[in-house]
Amino acid sequence: MTVLRPADRPAPPVRDREITAAAWDERPPSLPADAIYRRRIGRWLLWRTGPSRGGDTTYFAFDPDDLARQFTFHETGVGPSGVAHERFRTWKEDLRDND
Repeated sequence: MTVLRPADRPAPPVRDREITAAAWDERPPSLPADAIYRRRIGRWLLWRTGPSRGGDTTYFAFDPDDLARQFTFHETGVGPSGVAHERFRTWKEDLRDND
């Protein structure tokens, strides 16, 4: 086994964490071009506009197989179950549980 000092190790690759909706060639018209891809929850693609905290933030969730299936959370939101949510966490759980 070869032992390397920290200074001898190569730099880790830089990850592109800011994928904007403008780069998505199949972007639905309802998704703003400046929305940032955050992650996948089950089958849903989660995008965000605005700051993550303390600002005017809107989340969008899209089914990649049927872009007409979409849900939005801005202070409140309805999930795929049809239930209205006032907390972002419960809205995300609804996405997770109803894919």
